[in-house]
Amino acid sequence: MHAPASLLLAADTVVAAGRRILPKAETAAEAHACLTLLSGRRHRVVTAVVLSAPDGRVTGRTVESVVTFARLSDAQIAAYLAGDEWRGKAGGYAIQGQAASFVRFLSGSYSNVVGLPLYETAQLLRGAGWAIP
Repeated sequence: MHAPASLLLAADTVVAAGRRILPKAETAAEAHACLTLLSGRRHRVVTAVVLSAPDGRVTGRTVESVVTFARLSDAQIAAYLAGDEWRGKAGGYAIQGQAASFVRFLSGSYSNVVGLPLYETAQLLRGAGWAIP
């Protein structure tokens, strides 16, 4: 597989509940607040992906997924916080771990909720000449 020189890929993900953007939880208190807010609610996960090509072209995509959590008990939240999966995660959870059991509904890209929408990223790379099988 041939890869063009100097491709630069950047992405970041946010979790939004209503008009509120949730933090990337750095403390258990922040993660607790996020999970309490998301409990029993629908929220959006939005990731922006940008690719800079060697010829100076910059392309990007924004991907939005909708996730609904089941109503979480205090015991479920405490058990989740006892681990470290939440640390540094947008909205205080990692869907690819124990928090998968909280998800009642997901519409859109699962990989977006993990943190990098793979289909859209592959499309950007193909468009820049990266040979992806």
